[in-house]
Amino acid sequence: MRNTVLNTLNAFPTQLGSNKSTLSSKIFHSYLGVLRPPTPLNTSMEVLGEGAHQNREAKRSSLRFEFCSALKECQKGKVPFGSSLRLEAAENLTFECETGNYHTFCPISCVRWLYQQIADSFFLVIGTKTCGYFLQNAMGVMIFAEPRYAMAELEEGDIAAQLNDYKELKRLCLQIKHDRNPSVIVWIGTCTTEIIKMDLENLAKLIEAELKVPIVVARANGLDYAFTQGEDTVLASLVNRCPSSHESSLDSMKLPSGGREKQINDVNTSKPEGYLSEVISLTSNGDDINKKSCTKPVPKKSLVLFGSVPNSVQTQLTLELAKQGINVDGWLPSRYSELPVLNKDVYVCGINPFLSRTATSLMRRRKCHLISAPFPIGPDGTRRWIEKICTVLNTDKSSTSLEEVQKNLQQREEKVWKSLQSYLDLVKKKSVFFMGDNLLEISLARFFIRCGMIVYEIGIPYMDRRYQAAELALLEQTCLEMNVPLPRIVEKPDNYNQIQRIRELQPDIVVTGLAHSNPLEARGVTTKWSTEFTFAQIHGFANSRDVLELITRPVRRNQNLDALGFTSLVKN
Repeated sequence: MRNTVLNTLNAFPTQLGSNKSTLSSKIFHSYLGVLRPPTPLNTSMEVLGEGAHQNREAKRSSLRFEFCSALKECQKGKVPFGSSLRLEAAENLTFECETGNYHTFCPISCVRWLYQQIADSFFLVIGTKTCGYFLQNAMGVMIFAEPRYAMAELEEGDIAAQLNDYKELKRLCLQIKHDRNPSVIVWIGTCTTEIIKMDLENLAKLIEAELKVPIVVARANGLDYAFTQGEDTVLASLVNRCPSSHESSLDSMKLPSGGREKQINDVNTSKPEGYLSEVISLTSNGDDINKKSCTKPVPKKSLVLFGSVPNSVQTQLTLELAKQGINVDGWLPSRYSELPVLNKDVYVCGINPFLSRTATSLMRRRKCHLISAPFPIGPDGTRRWIEKICTVLNTDKSSTSLEEVQKNLQQREEKVWKSLQSYLDLVKKKSVFFMGDNLLEISLARFFIRCGMIVYEIGIPYMDRRYQAAELALLEQTCLEMNVPLPRIVEKPDNYNQIQRIRELQPDIVVTGLAHSNPLEARGVTTKWSTEFTFAQIHGFANSRDVLELITRPVRRNQNLDALGFTSLVKN
């Protein structure tokens, strides 16, 4: 096992400049890795295979054709929303599962943003050369600083169990402690460690006891459904390291971290949360003193938000809640010495839809109360997110204060929508198709529908309906208010079937991953990288403009190319 500190390079592929050219169907399908004959553009999807696959698709063909026709008629305004021609399948949210193959980033890409979010940490990825190549090509780089992550490269001796994993990992961690002196070391397990059944948890306990450095194990391997679930795995592992009380948090700060003792000054002056802080003067009335001293502490509802976002977004969301009288007691993730207190008196709320494993760990292991709310993406989602938190944490339960909060948030939302009017005029009545990549599809689709767009289909690699129940309810409500058909939600979509539906629906924009973007562009389909929404700042009122800036960029690009007379990538 070798240690390789990665000096990463940006190697994202460059998107093509136009969407007007076409390639042959043979090249297009082989480029996508699909060796099936293409269906003509002017026919409905009828026969896609043989045997059971042929019978299944034949039954779906008529429904797909009617669904495409109904969507197009609603988009043109010819069919009212409540008419009898509306499909019965679209009256409620329709969930399908195609169990098809999907192409996405590897979950170890979470190292890219987590090592910056968890200050004074070090990430050690345990995998093969392929993992190292991926990290080098797909991650950013700090030009004037060494990255705080490394690659523990497995060799043939490790896979054949000829080497001692304990000695090798201890040697690497000892070198990391000597060179970087981190407050915590995070081991990232990969597909290889899962296949050869490396017992990383027990190895971490032994090495942590010897080196006196906390070691967190997260199995962010490619067996997950989407690359964003790597962050979910790391946060779920950090949940077990969070203190259960303020006293235990002080004790954890006294523990040796990275070989250095962190001293805590004036520990005796800190008071437990919820106790009376007023000073009771000594008077002759001893009964009053006894009454005040025996008063029980008033329990306080603590709020902890979980989800990795930049510090600027954390500040924005914290200030938005502070305006409504809600104090945020902690964020997960954060610096290891500043992990929030988690117990049965703590309320938690997520800001990303791909953190279902973290939410489950918070409820089951730490007995926290989960606030089920839509996610703060777009002005509508941010408003509902804040409203739900204020409703749950409102201590006085007065209707006047809640009405005032709702009024203030409504005014704030209307102000944001007015500032986005130039983008709304550009995307109005545009259609979008989600192929599925990063688990943000439901929230983005809801926001785009509110902006006036029509969503044909929402493909998503995996969805926890319990964790996203509030988001799904808001999506359905948004479609009713905007008088548009409800989109179909396809879990684990088959890429070949999606291409057939894209041919039938002919959407204006297809939100897809990097694997399909350039081939679809060469086929004349306007695409947008879903990866950009993952790395961009899209949460809160202030960042709604950035979301629309991303989705309208290909539309404005095509308009500029048309104005210049560029209609194809290939010369006829």
